[in-house]
Amino acid sequence: MTHQQSDAKNSPASSRVWRSLQENFTLIVIALCLALLIRTFVAEPRYIPSDSMLPTLHQGDRLVVEKISYLSHSPKLGDIVVFQPPEELQHRGYLKDQAFIKRIIGTPGKKVSIAGGKVYINGQPIQEDYIAEPPILPMEGRQVPTEEFFVMGDNRNDSNDSRYWGFLPKQNIIGRAVFRFWPLDRIGFI
Repeated sequence: MTHQQSDAKNSPASSRVWRSLQENFTLIVIALCLALLIRTFVAEPRYIPSDSMLPTLHQGDRLVVEKISYLSHSPKLGDIVVFQPPEELQHRGYLKDQAFIKRIIGTPGKKVSIAGGKVYINGQPIQEDYIAEPPILPMEGRQVPTEEFFVMGDNRNDSNDSRYWGFLPKQNIIGRAVFRFWPLDRIGFI
């Protein structure tokens, strides 16, 4: 190597380029780590794979599911939650990481029943202006156990929900659906 080649390698221009590449690489690594942390602990995008939540959510809708609020309080009546299938659904062939989305209808300690096209909580009918149609099949009262929830799809007569596979354990809940970002003509909070 000649003296001139050695000087070119150590020139201020090549040093700036190398520093710039290192800074950019560091920024990319930090951005990827932040994205992974946000998706794991704060919020993540999900899509709706079926018509079970019509008319509230349509097949193909894209949502943001937040994961933080349930650290400070339990899910509430009416929350739309995304969850991993409970064991009963896994025994029926659903994969553990296959997410479901339903509305919370019964919270721990409440008794849920269905009669005459209405859903009752502790014997009182609940107002459901969000459903596609009233449920056809009746259901005798079921007491919701501690740390579990009774969930149903808004499309009551076309939903694989707690009426068929039982209660949803709290630990299976991934998060709460809060915002629809696709399609653009239906963008907004849920």
